Amino acid sequence: MKLHRYAACTLALALTLSALPLLGLESAASVAEGTVKKIDSAGKTLVITTKDGAEHTFRFVSRTTAHGVQAAGMDSKQALRGLKEGSDVAVHYATKGSVDIAKEVDYIGKDGLRISEGTVKKIDRDAKTITIATTDGAEETYRLTARAARDTGRDIENGAEKSSKVAVYYSQEGSAKVAHFFKSTL
Repeated sequence: MKLHRYAACTLALALTLSALPLLGLESAASVAEGTVKKIDSAGKTLVITTKDGAEHTFRFVSRTTAHGVQAAGMDSKQALRGLKEGSDVAVHYATKGSVDIAKEVDYIGKDGLRISEGTVKKIDRDAKTITIATTDGAEETYRLTARAARDTGRDIENGAEKSSKVAVYYSQEGSAKVAHFFKSTL
Protein backbone atom coordinates (compact mmCIF):
# COMPACT_ATOMS: atom_id res chain seq x y z
CA MET A 1 0.00 0.00 0.00
CA LYS A 2 2.85 2.42 0.86
CA LEU A 3 4.50 1.68 -2.48
CA HIS A 4 1.32 2.68 -4.34
CA ARG A 5 1.11 5.96 -2.42
CA TYR A 6 4.78 6.66 -3.09
CA ALA A 7 4.33 5.93 -6.81
CA ALA A 8 1.20 8.09 -6.97
CA CYS A 9 2.94 11.00 -5.21
CA THR A 10 5.99 10.69 -7.46
CA LEU A 11 3.80 10.64 -10.57
CA ALA A 12 1.79 13.66 -9.37
CA LEU A 13 4.97 15.62 -8.66
CA ALA A 14 6.47 14.73 -12.05
CA LEU A 15 3.29 15.80 -13.86
CA THR A 16 3.13 19.05 -11.91
CA LEU A 17 6.76 19.92 -12.63
CA SER A 18 6.45 19.08 -16.32
CA ALA A 19 3.36 21.30 -16.58
CA LEU A 20 5.04 24.42 -15.12
CA PRO A 21 6.28 25.71 -18.51
CA LEU A 22 2.80 25.17 -19.95
CA LEU A 23 1.30 27.20 -17.14
CA GLY A 24 3.69 30.07 -17.83
CA LEU A 25 5.54 29.58 -14.57
CA GLU A 26 9.27 30.13 -14.72
CA SER A 27 12.19 28.61 -12.93
CA ALA A 28 14.19 30.54 -10.35
CA ALA A 29 16.26 33.40 -11.67
CA SER A 30 19.89 32.86 -12.58
CA VAL A 31 22.71 35.18 -13.62
CA ALA A 32 25.13 34.71 -16.51
CA GLU A 33 28.11 37.01 -16.93
CA GLY A 34 29.97 37.42 -20.16
CA THR A 35 30.79 39.47 -23.21
CA VAL A 36 28.18 40.40 -25.81
CA LYS A 37 28.77 38.43 -28.99
CA LYS A 38 25.63 39.39 -30.92
CA ILE A 39 22.51 41.51 -30.49
CA ASP A 40 19.58 40.80 -32.80
CA SER A 41 16.99 43.54 -32.23
CA ALA A 42 14.58 42.14 -34.83
CA GLY A 43 14.77 38.63 -33.36
CA LYS A 44 14.86 40.03 -29.81
CA THR A 45 17.88 37.94 -28.84
CA LEU A 46 21.17 38.58 -27.12
CA VAL A 47 24.11 36.15 -27.32
CA ILE A 48 26.91 36.32 -24.76
CA THR A 49 30.13 34.37 -24.37
CA THR A 50 31.05 33.50 -20.79
CA LYS A 51 34.59 33.35 -19.38
CA ASP A 52 34.65 29.58 -19.92
CA GLY A 53 33.91 30.08 -23.64
CA ALA A 54 30.29 28.90 -23.55
CA GLU A 55 27.73 30.81 -25.58
CA HIS A 56 24.30 31.60 -24.15
CA THR A 57 21.35 33.00 -26.05
CA PHE A 58 18.68 35.03 -24.27
CA ARG A 59 15.37 36.34 -25.55
CA PHE A 60 14.41 39.80 -24.39
CA VAL A 61 10.78 40.78 -23.98
CA SER A 62 8.81 43.97 -23.31
CA ARG A 63 9.43 43.72 -19.57
CA THR A 64 13.21 43.16 -19.88
CA THR A 65 15.00 45.97 -18.08
CA ALA A 66 18.49 47.27 -18.73
CA HIS A 67 20.88 49.12 -16.43
CA GLY A 68 23.91 51.11 -17.48
CA VAL A 69 22.67 51.54 -21.06
CA GLN A 70 20.32 53.95 -22.75
CA ALA A 71 17.08 52.06 -22.17
CA ALA A 72 14.58 54.46 -20.64
CA GLY A 73 11.33 54.77 -22.56
CA MET A 74 12.26 52.27 -25.23
CA ASP A 75 10.28 49.33 -26.49
CA SER A 76 11.68 45.79 -26.37
CA LYS A 77 13.24 46.09 -29.83
CA GLN A 78 15.31 49.03 -28.59
CA ALA A 79 15.77 47.95 -24.97
CA LEU A 80 19.44 47.16 -25.33
CA ARG A 81 20.42 50.22 -27.35
CA GLY A 82 23.82 51.35 -26.18
CA LEU A 83 25.17 47.82 -25.82
CA LYS A 84 27.70 46.75 -28.40
CA GLU A 85 29.52 43.60 -29.30
CA GLY A 86 32.34 43.28 -26.79
CA SER A 87 30.37 44.89 -23.91
CA ASP A 88 30.66 43.12 -20.56
CA VAL A 89 27.24 42.27 -19.14
CA ALA A 90 25.39 40.29 -16.51
CA VAL A 91 22.10 38.82 -17.68
CA HIS A 92 19.51 37.93 -15.04
CA TYR A 93 17.23 35.34 -16.59
CA ALA A 94 14.65 32.66 -16.00
CA THR A 95 14.06 29.60 -18.11
CA LYS A 96 10.60 29.12 -19.54
CA GLY A 97 10.39 25.77 -21.30
CA SER A 98 13.63 25.61 -23.27
CA VAL A 99 14.02 29.39 -23.69
CA ASP A 100 16.11 31.64 -21.44
CA ILE A 101 14.19 34.89 -20.94
CA ALA A 102 16.30 37.94 -19.99
CA LYS A 103 14.64 39.72 -17.11
CA GLU A 104 17.41 42.26 -16.65
CA VAL A 105 20.63 43.10 -18.49
CA ASP A 106 23.33 44.97 -16.58
CA TYR A 107 26.11 46.67 -18.53
CA ILE A 108 29.35 46.43 -16.56
CA GLY A 109 32.01 48.94 -17.37
CA LYS A 110 33.09 52.55 -17.54
CA ASP A 111 29.61 53.96 -18.10
CA GLY A 112 27.71 51.03 -16.59
CA LEU A 113 27.64 49.26 -13.25
CA ARG A 114 30.66 49.59 -11.02
CA ILE A 115 32.19 46.74 -9.01
CA SER A 116 33.27 46.85 -5.39
CA GLU A 117 34.87 43.89 -3.63
CA GLY A 118 35.12 43.12 0.05
CA THR A 119 34.01 40.96 2.94
CA VAL A 120 30.35 40.79 3.93
CA LYS A 121 29.54 42.41 7.24
CA LYS A 122 25.76 42.07 6.99
CA ILE A 123 23.06 41.12 4.50
CA ASP A 124 19.55 42.25 5.39
CA ARG A 125 17.21 41.04 2.67
CA ASP A 126 14.13 42.46 4.44
CA ALA A 127 15.67 45.95 4.65
CA LYS A 128 17.23 45.40 1.20
CA THR A 129 20.79 46.27 2.21
CA ILE A 130 24.23 44.72 2.13
CA THR A 131 27.20 46.08 4.07
CA ILE A 132 30.75 45.09 3.17
CA ALA A 133 34.23 45.89 4.46
CA THR A 134 36.17 46.93 1.36
CA THR A 135 39.75 45.89 0.71
CA ASP A 136 40.98 49.27 2.04
CA GLY A 137 39.11 48.70 5.34
CA ALA A 138 36.22 51.09 4.74
CA GLU A 139 32.65 49.96 5.39
CA GLU A 140 30.17 50.48 2.56
CA THR A 141 26.40 49.92 2.67
CA TYR A 142 24.49 49.38 -0.56
CA ARG A 143 20.74 49.48 -1.09
CA LEU A 144 19.62 46.28 -2.86
CA THR A 145 17.15 46.34 -5.73
CA ALA A 146 14.12 44.13 -5.14
CA ARG A 147 15.54 41.54 -7.55
CA ALA A 148 18.96 41.60 -5.85
CA ALA A 149 17.39 41.14 -2.42
CA ARG A 150 15.28 38.25 -3.66
CA ASP A 151 17.53 36.43 -6.14
CA THR A 152 21.25 37.12 -5.75
CA GLY A 153 23.90 35.92 -3.37
CA ARG A 154 21.94 32.83 -2.40
CA ASP A 155 25.20 30.85 -2.47
CA ILE A 156 26.27 32.73 0.66
CA GLU A 157 25.22 30.61 3.59
CA ASN A 158 23.42 32.06 6.59
CA GLY A 159 25.90 32.36 9.43
CA ALA A 160 28.87 32.27 7.02
CA GLU A 161 27.81 35.57 5.48
CA LYS A 162 30.10 37.62 7.72
CA SER A 163 33.24 36.03 6.31
CA SER A 164 32.25 35.71 2.67
CA LYS A 165 34.22 37.57 0.02
CA VAL A 166 31.88 39.22 -2.47
CA ALA A 167 31.76 41.42 -5.52
CA VAL A 168 28.94 43.98 -5.48
CA TYR A 169 27.75 45.34 -8.84
CA TYR A 170 26.19 48.74 -8.25
CA SER A 171 25.13 52.05 -9.74
CA GLN A 172 25.33 55.48 -8.15
CA GLU A 173 21.84 56.99 -7.88
CA GLY A 174 22.17 60.39 -6.27
CA SER A 175 23.92 59.82 -2.97
CA ALA A 176 22.87 56.16 -2.79
CA LYS A 177 24.84 53.19 -4.02
CA VAL A 178 22.32 50.72 -5.43
CA ALA A 179 23.43 47.07 -5.74
CA HIS A 180 21.88 45.33 -8.73
CA PHE A 181 23.49 42.04 -7.76
CA PHE A 182 26.30 40.57 -5.72
CA LYS A 183 28.12 37.27 -5.78
CA SER A 184 30.66 35.27 -3.85
CA THR A 185 34.21 35.62 -5.17
CA LEU A 186 35.53 32.43 -3.56
